[in-house]
Amino acid sequence: MQYAIELYYDKETEHKLYTLAKRVADAKLSKKFLEWKTRPHLTLACFNDVDEEKCIKLLREFAQSRKRMTAFIGSVGMFNDTRTIFASPVMNADMYRFQRELHECLKDFDSSGWEWYQPDRWVPHCTLALTKEDGEDAFYKASDLILHEFRKMSGSFVSIGLVKVTFPVEEIFTVELGA
Repeated sequence: MQYAIELYYDKETEHKLYTLAKRVADAKLSKKFLEWKTRPHLTLACFNDVDEEKCIKLLREFAQSRKRMTAFIGSVGMFNDTRTIFASPVMNADMYRFQRELHECLKDFDSSGWEWYQPDRWVPHCTLALTKEDGEDAFYKASDLILHEFRKMSGSFVSIGLVKVTFPVEEIFTVELGA
């Protein structure tokens, strides 16, 4: 089974990002992201398998020793090969350190094959649309819609969670970061 550790936004920021994703679905361009039934997030790490009980314990300890972080979302990006459209956070040293320390905390779990979620190779992104399975024009039309409606925003990263990468995503455990 595959698992991911996700970093979640405060409710207001999450709502703004979700609204962009929903606009793509409402315009009948792509519904795939909403069908995953996940909420806006940054994926920090992916694993091929974890001991859920041990992972929950480690995440709880990790979160208690970390503070909430400011989240500035300043741009929109795309992965052309997967036809994914996303919002990009403005990265800083605290966020890179947070992700690196999380990987160190969870180093006993198998992350092979997930190189794009490793420290120093991580491309942090908040998916808004997954258009690979849609018609040829969906990627371009959804990109246009998001580019026209996206506005820079700021909020906070407030919690982390363990999810099972199934369809739809299964949220197993979420814990608030320290205040």
